[in-house]
Amino acid sequence: PAAGQGITVVLDAGSQVPVIALAFPAPDGIAGLAGPAAEAGRELEATLRRDLERSGVFELLGPAELAVLALTGDLEKDADQYRSLGAAMLLQNELKVEDGRLVLEGRLVDLASRQTIVGKRYRGTFELARRMAHTFADEIVLFLTSRRGVALTSIAFVSDRDGSKEIYLMDYDGFDQRRVTAHKSISMSPSWSGRGDVLAYVSFFAGRGPALYLAEIASGRKTPLVTEGSLNASPGVSPDGRQVAFARALGANIEIFLCDRDGGNVRRLTNSGGIDTNPAWSPSGQEIAFTSSRAGSPQIYVMDADGSNVRRVTFQGEYSDGAAFSPDGTRLAYATRVGRDRFDIAVLDLVTLQNVRLTSGAGSNETPSFSPDGRRLAFASTRTGKPQIFVVDAQDGSGAEQLTSEGSNSAPEWSGYPR
Repeated sequence: PAAGQGITVVLDAGSQVPVIALAFPAPDGIAGLAGPAAEAGRELEATLRRDLERSGVFELLGPAELAVLALTGDLEKDADQYRSLGAAMLLQNELKVEDGRLVLEGRLVDLASRQTIVGKRYRGTFELARRMAHTFADEIVLFLTSRRGVALTSIAFVSDRDGSKEIYLMDYDGFDQRRVTAHKSISMSPSWSGRGDVLAYVSFFAGRGPALYLAEIASGRKTPLVTEGSLNASPGVSPDGRQVAFARALGANIEIFLCDRDGGNVRRLTNSGGIDTNPAWSPSGQEIAFTSSRAGSPQIYVMDADGSNVRRVTFQGEYSDGAAFSPDGTRLAYATRVGRDRFDIAVLDLVTLQNVRLTSGAGSNETPSFSPDGRRLAFASTRTGKPQIFVVDAQDGSGAEQLTSEGSNSAPEWSGYPR
């Protein structure tokens, strides 16, 4: 609508400061829902609130803060009451059931002009309540910031909650944790394809040394990728999904190799006297970061995707590992050792070469992975005992949130945007 075309929110990559006060009353019609519909309605409302709070765009008001208002139901009369609490926008939602399906009709209103700037209608089964909320939240964030929200993204990770290390998935907020592999062996190091439909991973399940496999998320199908050799590890799928970088043992040495999506055309990228491992692609697909001990202690290096132009990028600390590029390619997150058995997460600005440490205190923090908007960072930490997955602000490490609690959980890999 024309009334909303001039509204744009500028949000820094790491900012978690709420910038818009949003009045969010209880949805109309929710009190009239019963049984499974009522449960789905409550889940949708709670999910939508959490999504908007996590977006970094809003400070939510309601429903408790709105109880002091004498609302009439007439927006022309009520707008100034909402604004008296500091609200700049109002989110009006209505929930109802049509033909056994839940319907959400939502409107984002600019209180100054009284104009609807985002209006959407969603209809789905009760089981899709969370997805409906995620979709609406991302639509709102996209409209206001011109940047996609991350509510529909997923995080892959490794968990031993069922007795063996397997690959799992969860929604970006830690909900709906489900198993991807069931090899009853050791499976680890998940890496998303560029399209987000396939995970590459390492497993020992075939009775041989660690080999590489692909898991198709929709079908559940598992296929071998690279199985020859005594050790194949730490896969990294290229942004276009056509190639996989990985570490392979050559006698006592480990080097970085590259293969096509079908496992063919294997070629060697590194040739050093040290151990080269943990390749991570840049968003452009033109560079690969990796860990190497070629200069003594393990440090982060970056090379062109053909193995040329190798350069070291970390110089602080005696041990750096597990690099991950930010979505815009300007930063590298990695784990740096700060004690005998403890690591912290640091972020290196590749333009200024300045380092910022995001974690400190108890526990070891490892395997960072950026959200696709670059504002959040997932990693594994032992700060509460067993390794668990946490998420923090990627700019300053604030707002730590624990996403897992069952068993030991590690190696988070944040997906890109769904396509």
